[in-house]
Amino acid sequence: MTRVDVAILCARIAAATVFIAHGSQKMFGAFGGPGLAGTVQFLGLIGYLVAVGEFFGGIGVLLGFMSRFSAAAQIVIMIGAIVKVHAPNGFFIGGPKPGYEFNLALIGLLLVPLIAGPGRIAVVNLFWEPRRHSGRPAPALLQ
Repeated sequence: MTRVDVAILCARIAAATVFIAHGSQKMFGAFGGPGLAGTVQFLGLIGYLVAVGEFFGGIGVLLGFMSRFSAAAQIVIMIGAIVKVHAPNGFFIGGPKPGYEFNLALIGLLLVPLIAGPGRIAVVNLFWEPRRHSGRPAPALLQ
């Protein structure tokens, strides 16, 4: 384990905490959220994908299982949130209506596991041991 692995883990934990919390608002109505019915009412059918992507994608990023796929899905969700909701409000979050600075920060945080993978401190490494002779890591989709 290296300092890079610890740094990747910290980025994964920070991003996953936000997405699991927001996803649980959209999926289950936790923390005063709208729940799945309210999310779908606001976003239409894509609300199902957003709720599932945020909640289960957050779990994937946290555990380091399919974290690249999950990070990519969450980046797409954040781009959608910027375009659909936050861009007309400007950059800054502090105002009558929140801007897109928080979404942009989350995208930056998610780029870490997307580009670098989950690092060595990940669930995928418990199930996929690199082959001794080839040194190949887990398949990219599982990372």
